Parts: sequence; C-alpha cells; structure tokens
Amino acid sequence: MNQEIINLYDEYTHKPLSRAEFLKRLSLMTGGMTTALSILPSLESNYAVAQVSENELFTETISYKGINGEMKAYVARPKELRAYPTVIIIHENRGLTPHIEDVARRAAQAGFLAIAPNALSMANPAPANEDEARTAFSQLKAEDNLANFIKVFDYIPTRKDSNQKIGCVGFCWGGAMANSLAVNVANLKAAVAFYGRQPAIVDVPKIKSAVQLHYASLDERVNAGAKEYEEALKANGKNYELFMYEGVNHAFHNDTSAARYNEQAAKLAWQRTIDFFKKYLV
Repeated sequence: MNQEIINLYDEYTHKPLSRAEFLKRLSLMTGGMTTALSILPSLESNYAVAQVSENELFTETISYKGINGEMKAYVARPKELRAYPTVIIIHENRGLTPHIEDVARRAAQAGFLAIAPNALSMANPAPANEDEARTAFSQLKAEDNLANFIKVFDYIPTRKDSNQKIGCVGFCWGGAMANSLAVNVANLKAAVAFYGRQPAIVDVPKIKSAVQLHYASLDERVNAGAKEYEEALKANGKNYELFMYEGVNHAFHNDTSAARYNEQAAKLAWQRTIDFFKKYLV
C-alpha cells in the first residue's frame, strides 16, 4: 500500500484526526470515497484474527486497586497451577483489545503468566469503538496512567502462580509505558518496547532492568528519539538490545491490521522478546 496512506493512518490513530477529516484526506489520496472505503478494512483492525485459543490455557479477568478506582486486567497462563515468570502486556492507545488479549495468550503459550491491564478500566461510559477509545485516552492524565500500571506490581505478589520475576512488553502507547516502567520500577527485570516513545533522557540513569527495543525503519515519528535514547543507554552502562526492522511500518507486529503487519518481522521480534524474557525471568 502507498506509504503516504500508511502515514495518514498513523496520523489518524495518534494525533488523532477526526474520522471525518481522515476519510476526507484518504479520499483525496485515493481518487474518491469509494476507493477510500474499499481499502479501509486493510488499515483498520480485524479482531477475528487470533493466533491462540483460550481453550489451550487458563484465563481470567481480574481487578486490582488503582489510584482512582479498580483496574481491570486480562490474565492468561498455562493450565497447570505453579509459579510462572510473569509478563505485563501493555496495549496500544485503544485500551485492552481482543488483539492484546491474544498477545497475552501467546506469552502464556510460551510459558509465562501474562497480565494485561486496561488503562481505560475506569472510563464511563466504556468506549464503544476505537475512535471513542482514542478520545478517552486523550482525557487521561499521564501520571495516573503510570501510577495505575505501577500498581500491578503490588497485585502480582498476591498470586501463587507468579514466581515474582516480572517483565513487561508494550506496543506503541504501551511501548512508551514499558520504557516508563523501566525508569520507575526498581524490581522490573526486563522491559520490551515495540515502537514506543522513549523516556526523558535525564531519567535513563534510573533504569535497573534489561531493555529490549524494537523499531520499524519507516516509523519516522517514533524513531526521531531512538538514537539519543540508545546513546544514553550506552553512556550509562545499561543492559539493552535494539533492533531496527527495515522496510516495515509502525505497528508491524499487529496482525489485525493487514496493511501494516509484516509477518517476517513480527515473528522475529516476538521470538526475540520471548528469548529475552526467558533469559531474565526464568
């Protein structure tokens, strides 16, 4: 698909543009609204796509105390009850979607206890679609978001199925949150960020965890801060890995968006993620 269209969709999902403005600009790029609407399904999420069935695993929805109410989270792990290395799965700027629940199941299938909190747990009313979810995100306070994800570290010790070695992996908005947790949680063992905004450079010395970073070469918006972040990690002697995936777009790991998903890069990045967690959490 034309890269200008991909970039427009990225602008729509992150600024965000109104849907009306996005479709207007898309129709101008494609030569008409009929063509614009015909390619829209390949851009937007198709949640019928899932790699791992719940039938293979133990899953549940739990609540834990946030700073201003109850946080909800989706949990997945192997069926056998024992203590597993634990991974916090952090969603994009649309809340806890079926895709992120599927990612949690992928982590569980690999032998982890996966916990996926929903930053929009306290949204009232609950967003009915992705546009409403992105709008709800714009109304959240960054400091509240961070505090609510830090609170899951208080909840995990109450679980008998956690070995108390905790990592996190986040995507886009969640990638930025993974970087923030690396800065702010001393007992985090491993943080993985997929195409996520970098933390403030002055905060890099606070990082105690191992860090793994995945970037898409065509993702100019996020990549703008990658070099400075890597230089700071090096200068401060931090344990990190950085991978740049050539010729792929932001959200290349999200297999519900056909236009941006890249199977080869996604599988490689996920295997690197699992290997990273097995190194630092098992």
